[in-house]
Amino acid sequence: MASSRRPSSTIVFQGMPGAYSHLACRHAFPDMHALPQQTFEDMFAAVHEGRAKYAMTPIENSVAGRVADIHRLMPESGLHIVSERFLRVNHHLLAPKGATMKSIRIVRSHVHALSQCRGMIRKLGLQAIVHADTAGAAAELAERGDVTEAAIASSLAGEIYGLKSLRANIEDADHNTTRFVVLARRPVKRRPDEDRLVTTFVFRVRNVPAALYKALGGFATNGVNMTKLESYMVGGSFNATQFYADVEGHPEDRPLKLALEELAFFTHEVRIVGTYPADPFRFGGRPDETD
Repeated sequence: MASSRRPSSTIVFQGMPGAYSHLACRHAFPDMHALPQQTFEDMFAAVHEGRAKYAMTPIENSVAGRVADIHRLMPESGLHIVSERFLRVNHHLLAPKGATMKSIRIVRSHVHALSQCRGMIRKLGLQAIVHADTAGAAAELAERGDVTEAAIASSLAGEIYGLKSLRANIEDADHNTTRFVVLARRPVKRRPDEDRLVTTFVFRVRNVPAALYKALGGFATNGVNMTKLESYMVGGSFNATQFYADVEGHPEDRPLKLALEELAFFTHEVRIVGTYPADPFRFGGRPDETD
């Protein structure tokens, strides 16, 4: 999708207008033009090729867990994480003009949104139908105008597609929060003396006994706090595993530097994906609110 805006003022996201990633772009970069992309690969390519300055991508959700494939695709993109944002997800039950709570029989949305609103769906006795994404479900509902159907999506989707919110904040869990990261072509250099930094890196270990235990021992002995560790196979092989990790600190901090040196001794490859400021939400702050 082409844009007439300058790349330096453009941030891309995967999905349709009104997606929660679109909302995250608005909260984090209100002065930038948010440009939708069909796939994660398209989104990364837009930044890598210089058609956009940043990409906003979800990493994980407090209810649904990690976003499928993103931990594999992101390191392969060649981009660098420059910041993180946490967004409180407030789902809306959207419907076309003329619809009421009594008229709707079917609700469509992304599988995660449906699962996150399971209590409301069961209480209303609605038939839940999975859609590819939340904003797409809203867009198609607006085209059909069927008063017996509703969509679960963001308030922004309702605004964009001319739907009304029959009920707000319909998610079952009041902690429903998504973590996003912002990626750029080049890393932002951070000083080791900056407070509350997060470093993300990937590494591979051989599939042998105690390989991971030995690789991670340095983080324990050097007092480095690891806040995330995910694993996935590389190239469909069962003989090697790649790990994605977040730790607190800067790679030049002595404890983390020593831990990374020990990690490199037991692994095939260690690659820093980014060092960036920790979102205040990690330390008791409030996430951005969708409304």
